[in-house]
Amino acid sequence: MAEKKRKVRVRRVYEEPERGDGTRVLVDGVWPRGESKEKAALDAWQKDVAPSTELRKWYGHDPDKYAEFADRYRAELATEEGDQALRTLHARVPEGGTLTLLTATKDLSLSHAQVLVGELARLD
Repeated sequence: MAEKKRKVRVRRVYEEPERGDGTRVLVDGVWPRGESKEKAALDAWQKDVAPSTELRKWYGHDPDKYAEFADRYRAELATEEGDQALRTLHARVPEGGTLTLLTATKDLSLSHAQVLVGELARLD
């Protein structure tokens, strides 16, 4: 029987949880400003899968740097530690389940979480 792919979605941590969220994992390296743990309704906070502090600060959510940021972040995820963190995140959701990656980033299209979506799909 064919394996069912996991569904991965990206949402802002500040948004109200939705029924279809499945497993909710915060993937930021720092706790989101002004958000309580109760309101966030997390299943996990996996900060080891976030970009390094140095990379995050270099990027600064500058749209002109996004392509290079994504390449550098993929390189971090390709290290032994990065790969282990990515596989841990992938394993949090059963076959056919939904994983919602939560981030405080304002522009989700320029978020590290979008890079994670692609990298997780590669593992399916």
